[in-house]
Amino acid sequence: MKVLFALFGAVSGALVSPPHAKLVFVRHGQSVWNQLNLFTGWVDVELSELGVEEATAGGVEVKKSELHFDVAFTSMLQRAQKTCDIVLTQSEQTDVPVIKDYRLNERHYGALQGKDKKETVMQFGEAMVKQWRRSYDIPPPPCEPGSEHDPCVDPLYVDIDPASLPSAECLKDTVERCLPLWDEQIAPALSEGKTVLVAAHGNSIRGLVKFLDDISEDEITSVEIPTGIPLVYDLDAELRPIAAPSAVAPLSGTFLGDAAAIAAAQEKVAKQTAVAVDGELVEAVDAALPLEVVTEQPSEMEN
Repeated sequence: MKVLFALFGAVSGALVSPPHAKLVFVRHGQSVWNQLNLFTGWVDVELSELGVEEATAGGVEVKKSELHFDVAFTSMLQRAQKTCDIVLTQSEQTDVPVIKDYRLNERHYGALQGKDKKETVMQFGEAMVKQWRRSYDIPPPPCEPGSEHDPCVDPLYVDIDPASLPSAECLKDTVERCLPLWDEQIAPALSEGKTVLVAAHGNSIRGLVKFLDDISEDEITSVEIPTGIPLVYDLDAELRPIAAPSAVAPLSGTFLGDAAAIAAAQEKVAKQTAVAVDGELVEAVDAALPLEVVTEQPSEMEN
Protein backbone atom coordinates (compact mmCIF):
# COMPACT_ATOMS: atom_id res chain seq x y z
CA MET A 1 0.00 0.00 0.00
CA LYS A 2 2.81 2.43 0.82
CA VAL A 3 4.45 1.71 -2.52
CA LEU A 4 1.20 2.37 -4.37
CA PHE A 5 0.69 5.58 -2.42
CA ALA A 6 4.17 6.79 -3.31
CA LEU A 7 3.74 5.90 -6.98
CA PHE A 8 0.24 7.22 -7.61
CA GLY A 9 -0.53 9.75 -4.90
CA ALA A 10 -0.32 13.30 -6.18
CA VAL A 11 -1.05 16.78 -4.97
CA SER A 12 -0.99 19.57 -7.54
CA GLY A 13 0.65 17.18 -9.93
CA ALA A 14 3.56 16.27 -7.62
CA LEU A 15 4.26 12.81 -6.27
CA VAL A 16 3.57 12.46 -2.55
CA SER A 17 5.43 10.03 -0.32
CA PRO A 18 3.80 8.51 2.76
CA PRO A 19 4.81 10.10 6.07
CA HIS A 20 7.89 8.67 7.70
CA ALA A 21 6.56 9.22 11.24
CA LYS A 22 3.63 10.70 13.16
CA LEU A 23 3.71 13.04 16.14
CA VAL A 24 0.56 13.64 18.17
CA PHE A 25 0.24 16.43 20.74
CA VAL A 26 -2.48 16.52 23.40
CA ARG A 27 -2.70 19.44 25.78
CA HIS A 28 -3.99 18.40 29.20
CA GLY A 29 -7.64 18.98 30.05
CA GLN A 30 -8.89 21.66 32.41
CA SER A 31 -7.30 21.53 35.87
CA VAL A 32 -8.94 22.47 39.16
CA TRP A 33 -6.84 25.66 39.25
CA ASN A 34 -7.87 26.53 35.68
CA GLN A 35 -11.40 26.23 37.01
CA LEU A 36 -10.58 28.62 39.87
CA ASN A 37 -8.84 31.07 37.52
CA LEU A 38 -5.47 30.79 39.29
CA PHE A 39 -1.98 30.97 37.81
CA THR A 40 -0.77 27.36 37.89
CA GLY A 41 2.58 26.84 36.17
CA TRP A 42 4.54 24.10 37.95
CA VAL A 43 2.02 23.63 40.77
CA ASP A 44 0.97 19.99 40.61
CA VAL A 45 -2.83 20.14 40.58
CA GLU A 46 -5.38 17.60 39.41
CA LEU A 47 -7.68 17.61 36.43
CA SER A 48 -11.20 18.90 37.02
CA GLU A 49 -14.21 16.80 36.04
CA LEU A 50 -14.35 18.73 32.79
CA GLY A 51 -10.63 18.08 32.28
CA VAL A 52 -11.21 14.33 32.57
CA GLU A 53 -14.04 14.60 30.04
CA GLU A 54 -11.81 16.55 27.63
CA ALA A 55 -9.01 13.98 27.87
CA THR A 56 -11.51 11.16 27.42
CA ALA A 57 -12.90 12.78 24.27
CA GLY A 58 -9.34 13.14 22.95
CA GLY A 59 -8.69 9.45 23.55
CA VAL A 60 -11.87 8.53 21.71
CA GLU A 61 -10.72 10.58 18.70
CA VAL A 62 -7.35 8.83 18.76
CA LYS A 63 -9.07 5.45 18.68
CA LYS A 64 -11.40 6.51 15.86
CA SER A 65 -8.39 7.69 13.85
CA GLU A 66 -6.64 4.34 14.41
CA LEU A 67 -3.45 5.96 15.66
CA HIS A 68 -1.13 3.39 17.23
CA PHE A 69 1.61 4.81 19.45
CA ASP A 70 5.04 3.32 19.95
CA VAL A 71 6.04 5.62 22.82
CA ALA A 72 4.52 8.49 24.82
CA PHE A 73 6.13 11.48 26.52
CA THR A 74 4.59 13.59 29.27
CA SER A 75 5.62 16.04 31.97
CA MET A 76 6.23 15.60 35.68
CA LEU A 77 2.85 17.15 36.49
CA GLN A 78 -0.15 14.96 37.22
CA ARG A 79 -2.63 16.86 35.03
CA ALA A 80 -0.56 15.99 31.95
CA GLN A 81 0.19 12.46 33.16
CA LYS A 82 -3.48 11.78 33.83
CA THR A 83 -4.38 13.11 30.38
CA CYS A 84 -1.78 10.81 28.84
CA ASP A 85 -3.15 7.85 30.79
CA ILE A 86 -6.74 8.60 29.78
CA VAL A 87 -5.85 8.98 26.09
CA LEU A 88 -3.96 5.68 26.09
CA THR A 89 -6.73 3.91 28.02
CA GLN A 90 -9.51 5.18 25.77
CA SER A 91 -7.56 4.16 22.68
CA GLU A 92 -6.78 0.74 24.19
CA GLN A 93 -3.02 1.28 24.26
CA THR A 94 -2.17 0.96 27.94
CA ASP A 95 0.95 -1.06 27.11
CA VAL A 96 2.66 1.91 25.42
CA PRO A 97 5.81 2.96 27.34
CA VAL A 98 5.49 6.43 28.91
CA ILE A 99 8.50 8.69 29.54
CA LYS A 100 8.03 11.46 32.13
CA ASP A 101 10.33 14.46 31.90
CA TYR A 102 10.29 17.86 33.64
CA ARG A 103 11.33 19.53 30.39
CA LEU A 104 7.74 19.10 29.18
CA ASN A 105 6.39 20.93 32.23
CA GLU A 106 4.25 24.01 31.82
CA ARG A 107 5.87 27.43 31.87
CA HIS A 108 6.86 28.39 35.44
CA TYR A 109 4.86 31.45 36.41
CA GLY A 110 7.18 32.43 39.27
CA ALA A 111 5.69 34.62 41.98
CA LEU A 112 2.32 34.64 40.18
CA GLN A 113 1.67 30.96 40.86
CA GLY A 114 -1.34 30.43 43.08
CA LYS A 115 -2.60 33.99 42.57
CA ASP A 116 -6.02 34.84 41.20
CA LYS A 117 -5.67 36.34 37.73
CA LYS A 118 -8.19 39.11 38.24
CA GLU A 119 -6.63 40.09 41.56
CA THR A 120 -3.21 40.11 39.88
CA VAL A 121 -4.50 42.60 37.32
CA MET A 122 -5.77 44.80 40.13
CA GLN A 123 -2.41 44.60 41.93
CA PHE A 124 0.01 45.08 39.02
CA GLY A 125 -2.13 46.66 36.34
CA GLU A 126 -3.57 45.29 33.13
CA ALA A 127 -0.61 46.34 30.94
CA MET A 128 1.99 44.63 33.14
CA VAL A 129 0.04 41.38 33.44
CA LYS A 130 -0.58 41.28 29.68
CA GLN A 131 3.14 41.72 29.12
CA TRP A 132 3.98 38.83 31.43
CA ARG A 133 1.39 36.57 29.86
CA ARG A 134 1.63 37.43 26.18
CA SER A 135 5.20 38.51 25.51
CA TYR A 136 7.75 36.02 24.23
CA ASP A 137 10.75 36.98 26.35
CA ILE A 138 9.57 38.84 29.48
CA PRO A 139 9.12 36.57 32.52
CA PRO A 140 7.01 37.40 35.59
CA PRO A 141 8.71 38.06 38.95
CA PRO A 142 10.55 34.99 40.28
CA CYS A 143 9.30 32.94 43.19
CA GLU A 144 11.08 33.31 46.51
CA PRO A 145 13.98 30.85 47.02
CA GLY A 146 12.88 28.08 49.36
CA SER A 147 9.19 28.93 49.00
CA GLU A 148 6.46 26.42 48.23
CA HIS A 149 6.72 27.28 44.52
CA ASP A 150 10.50 26.85 44.30
CA PRO A 151 11.14 23.58 42.40
CA CYS A 152 14.57 23.33 44.04
CA VAL A 153 12.86 22.30 47.29
CA ASP A 154 10.16 20.16 45.68
CA PRO A 155 10.77 16.41 46.22
CA LEU A 156 9.44 15.83 42.71
CA TYR A 157 12.67 17.27 41.30
CA VAL A 158 15.18 15.90 43.79
CA ASP A 159 17.10 14.13 41.01
CA ILE A 160 17.28 17.20 38.77
CA ASP A 161 20.26 19.57 38.80
CA PRO A 162 19.02 22.64 40.73
CA ALA A 163 20.78 24.86 38.18
CA SER A 164 18.33 23.55 35.56
CA LEU A 165 15.23 24.41 37.60
CA PRO A 166 13.54 27.78 36.98
CA SER A 167 12.21 30.35 39.42
CA ALA A 168 10.15 32.01 36.66
CA GLU A 169 9.93 31.62 32.88
CA CYS A 170 8.85 33.45 29.77
CA LEU A 171 7.77 31.49 26.70
CA LYS A 172 11.30 31.77 25.30
CA ASP A 173 12.66 29.99 28.39
CA THR A 174 10.09 27.23 28.00
CA VAL A 175 11.03 26.70 24.35
CA GLU A 176 14.71 26.45 25.26
CA ARG A 177 13.90 23.96 28.04
CA CYS A 178 11.90 21.67 25.73
CA LEU A 179 14.26 21.44 22.76
CA PRO A 180 16.99 19.33 24.42
CA LEU A 181 14.38 16.63 25.13
CA TRP A 182 13.40 16.77 21.46
CA ASP A 183 17.02 16.28 20.41
CA GLU A 184 17.77 13.55 22.94
CA GLN A 185 14.66 11.36 22.83
CA ILE A 186 11.68 12.52 20.77
CA ALA A 187 13.48 13.13 17.46
CA PRO A 188 15.41 9.82 17.60
CA ALA A 189 12.13 7.91 18.09
CA LEU A 190 10.57 9.73 15.15
CA SER A 191 13.67 9.12 13.02
CA GLU A 192 13.05 5.40 13.53
CA GLY A 193 9.60 5.86 11.98
CA LYS A 194 7.71 5.61 15.26
CA THR A 195 4.37 7.20 16.13
CA VAL A 196 4.87 9.38 19.19
CA LEU A 197 2.39 10.88 21.66
CA VAL A 198 3.29 14.02 23.62
CA ALA A 199 0.76 14.79 26.36
CA ALA A 200 1.86 18.07 27.87
CA HIS A 201 0.91 21.72 28.42
CA GLY A 202 -0.02 24.74 26.33
CA ASN A 203 3.38 26.40 26.46
CA SER A 204 5.59 23.31 26.24
CA ILE A 205 3.62 22.20 23.19
CA ARG A 206 3.94 25.72 21.78
CA GLY A 207 7.69 25.37 22.14
CA LEU A 208 7.79 22.20 20.07
CA VAL A 209 5.43 23.38 17.32
CA LYS A 210 7.38 26.65 17.12
CA PHE A 211 10.45 24.58 16.30
CA LEU A 212 8.64 22.18 13.95
CA ASP A 213 6.87 24.86 11.92
CA ASP A 214 9.58 27.50 12.27
CA ILE A 215 7.07 29.97 13.71
CA SER A 216 8.31 33.46 14.54
CA GLU A 217 8.61 34.74 18.10
CA ASP A 218 5.83 37.25 17.50
CA GLU A 219 3.44 34.73 15.98
CA ILE A 220 3.93 31.85 18.43
CA THR A 221 2.45 33.84 21.32
CA SER A 222 -0.85 33.86 19.41
CA VAL A 223 -0.95 30.13 18.64
CA GLU A 224 -3.52 28.44 20.86
CA ILE A 225 -3.52 24.71 21.54
CA PRO A 226 -7.00 23.59 22.64
CA THR A 227 -7.35 21.31 25.66
CA GLY A 228 -7.87 17.62 25.03
CA ILE A 229 -8.01 17.84 21.23
CA PRO A 230 -5.25 15.79 19.53
CA LEU A 231 -3.02 17.68 17.11
CA VAL A 232 -1.50 15.31 14.55
CA TYR A 233 1.67 15.97 12.56
CA ASP A 234 2.86 13.86 9.64
CA LEU A 235 6.65 14.11 9.28
CA ASP A 236 8.97 13.20 6.43
CA ALA A 237 12.26 11.34 6.82
CA GLU A 238 14.00 14.62 7.73
CA LEU A 239 11.34 15.21 10.42
CA ARG A 240 9.92 18.13 8.47
CA PRO A 241 6.15 18.61 8.79
CA ILE A 242 3.98 17.55 5.87
CA ALA A 243 1.21 20.13 5.83
CA ALA A 244 -2.24 18.61 6.36
CA PRO A 245 -5.03 19.76 4.00
CA SER A 246 -7.05 20.97 7.01
CA ALA A 247 -4.12 22.67 8.76
CA VAL A 248 -4.57 26.25 9.98
CA ALA A 249 -1.45 28.36 9.43
CA PRO A 250 1.07 28.67 10.92
CA LEU A 251 0.55 25.08 12.10
CA SER A 252 1.09 22.18 9.68
CA GLY A 253 -0.69 19.62 11.83
CA THR A 254 -4.40 18.86 11.94
CA PHE A 255 -6.77 18.70 14.92
CA LEU A 256 -8.93 15.61 15.38
CA GLY A 257 -12.63 15.94 16.12
CA ASP A 258 -15.99 17.08 14.85
CA ALA A 259 -15.59 20.43 13.11
CA ALA A 260 -19.00 21.74 14.20
CA ALA A 261 -18.40 20.85 17.84
CA ILE A 262 -14.97 22.48 17.77
CA ALA A 263 -16.39 25.64 16.21
CA ALA A 264 -19.07 25.82 18.91
CA ALA A 265 -16.43 25.46 21.62
CA GLN A 266 -14.36 28.19 19.97
CA GLU A 267 -17.24 30.65 20.05
CA LYS A 268 -18.00 29.91 23.69
CA VAL A 269 -14.41 30.22 24.86
CA ALA A 270 -13.71 33.32 22.79
CA LYS A 271 -16.14 35.18 25.07
CA GLN A 272 -14.45 33.97 28.26
CA THR A 273 -10.69 34.36 27.82
CA ALA A 274 -10.18 38.05 28.58
CA VAL A 275 -8.79 39.21 31.91
CA ALA A 276 -9.84 42.80 31.36
CA VAL A 277 -11.60 44.82 28.68
CA ASP A 278 -11.10 48.60 28.56
CA GLY A 279 -9.90 48.50 32.14
CA GLU A 280 -12.99 46.65 33.42
CA LEU A 281 -12.43 43.18 34.83
CA VAL A 282 -14.44 40.37 33.31
CA GLU A 283 -14.66 36.66 33.87
CA ALA A 284 -11.62 34.71 32.63
CA VAL A 285 -11.75 31.01 31.87
CA ASP A 286 -8.68 29.19 30.51
CA ALA A 287 -10.25 25.72 30.45
CA ALA A 288 -10.07 25.54 26.66
CA LEU A 289 -8.69 27.82 24.01
CA PRO A 290 -9.73 28.63 20.43
CA LEU A 291 -8.22 26.78 17.52
CA GLU A 292 -7.73 29.75 15.27
CA VAL A 293 -4.51 31.74 15.36
CA VAL A 294 -5.25 35.36 16.29
CA THR A 295 -2.43 37.74 15.45
CA GLU A 296 -3.94 41.14 16.18
CA GLN A 297 -5.43 40.50 19.63
CA PRO A 298 -4.02 37.23 21.03
CA SER A 299 -6.14 35.53 23.66
CA GLU A 300 -4.74 34.76 27.07
CA MET A 301 -1.93 32.24 27.23
CA GLU A 302 -2.35 29.06 29.19
CA ASN A 303 -1.32 28.64 32.77
